[in-house]
Amino acid sequence: MKDLKSHWENIYSTKEFEETSWFQEKPETSLKIIQSLGLSKKAQIIDIGGGNSFLVDHLLKLGYKNISVLDISEMALEKAKERLGEKSEQVNWICSDVTEYNFEQEFELWHDRAAFHFLTEDSQVENYISRLKTSLRSGGYFILGTFSENGPDKCSGIEIRKYSSMDLQELFEKDFEIVRLENLDHKTPWDAVQNFTFGLFRKK
Repeated sequence: MKDLKSHWENIYSTKEFEETSWFQEKPETSLKIIQSLGLSKKAQIIDIGGGNSFLVDHLLKLGYKNISVLDISEMALEKAKERLGEKSEQVNWICSDVTEYNFEQEFELWHDRAAFHFLTEDSQVENYISRLKTSLRSGGYFILGTFSENGPDKCSGIEIRKYSSMDLQELFEKDFEIVRLENLDHKTPWDAVQNFTFGLFRKK
């Protein structure tokens, strides 16, 4: 995992966030789904692979009080803290690999639009799902965005694993109610189109 961490530290050290393929000034899809859930403003929310994403900025603006952001890159988290200034003190920042981290709390919402498709080994996927199941409350929500079967084969120079709606259904239906599954296009800052499979799940 150290090599993966070094890779991401290098990406965030050498590129402006606006130059990365995953940049979204306002993550509309995620925000719409989150706002539709009717969560308390005190709900425990975690953004997995959140890095320097603007999702946390918008969640704070909407009044959510208990937000955690986990990312493997210290540099990504530092950039987010810098951008948020004093508001960053309201966020719980976790620098770790999600497949190795032991969470100390339960969440009502687990959001991941950035990390899951980078887990290319079965053992990594199993560790991820194990932590998700342990850390999400019964009735809690899980939002997942991954590259679809029509998405790119690589991202940031790394091989990724692609998932169709059926793949995600088979992977999660045992432990989660599938609320919605759809394919969405994401336009990169240089107008390339990447196709994602986006799902909303609820823990049984």
